[in-house]
Amino acid sequence: MIVSDIRNKYKDIFKSYDSPSLEEHIQKIIELDVYLPYSSTFFCITNTQDLSFEYVSKNMSACLGLDKDMLLTRGMRYFWSRMHPDDVEQWLQALNELMAFTLEHITIQERNAMSYTWNYRVKNGRDEYVNVIQNTTPLEFDASGKPIIGLAHYTVLDPKIKLQVCATAKKLNDKNEYETVYFNNFSQKLLSEGISNRERDIIRLLVLNYSSKIIAEKLNISSNTVDTHRRNILKKLNISSTGELIGLLKMNNLII
Repeated sequence: MIVSDIRNKYKDIFKSYDSPSLEEHIQKIIELDVYLPYSSTFFCITNTQDLSFEYVSKNMSACLGLDKDMLLTRGMRYFWSRMHPDDVEQWLQALNELMAFTLEHITIQERNAMSYTWNYRVKNGRDEYVNVIQNTTPLEFDASGKPIIGLAHYTVLDPKIKLQVCATAKKLNDKNEYETVYFNNFSQKLLSEGISNRERDIIRLLVLNYSSKIIAEKLNISSNTVDTHRRNILKKLNISSTGELIGLLKMNNLII
């Protein structure tokens, strides 16, 4: 998916018509940045209407090795261009479902108590894809109650850590404790919905530890066709081996 397609989908998810304005306390957040220590976490103030970053904290360069001014100048489009292509569809689906859940199940009065978390991979300054866990708290809403300004915290994790794309919505309760009100594993959803019936047949036989030759005989297809399906399965699920596939199935208690 090219950046222009991402932009259109993203703007459709966050579509609003009011002119966003930043609250005074945001300035205090910016002032605080000077005193925060360097760490593996940075934060931005995001504007989903203009597709821009209103502010980027100093830790961004330390975490990702990217030019802070480039992020401010080119906005979200530049950030999206560095996102792992295999994560884009799941990431957009996560955002869309989080927004749909909020508009349907969270009252306008409750929306300022919400916090949202999702993850994806992004290319750092060394051209390595690293894991990013993003937590966004809305700060400003349009007239319909759609969030348009957010405080986003980004935690960067080692690329060797295998993360499935998940999304969570939490609501601050009367005790000032966050309660999870929504969770979805979009990698698991892809495993359930994103593969063909033939690929399911092959996965079932792989789980039984059959070789490509035996699978070909059982399904009355060639070994080359089995190997092609195996490569496609690994690519779709963004995993590197059959062992990892079996581990993914067991970890999520999935039956194909």
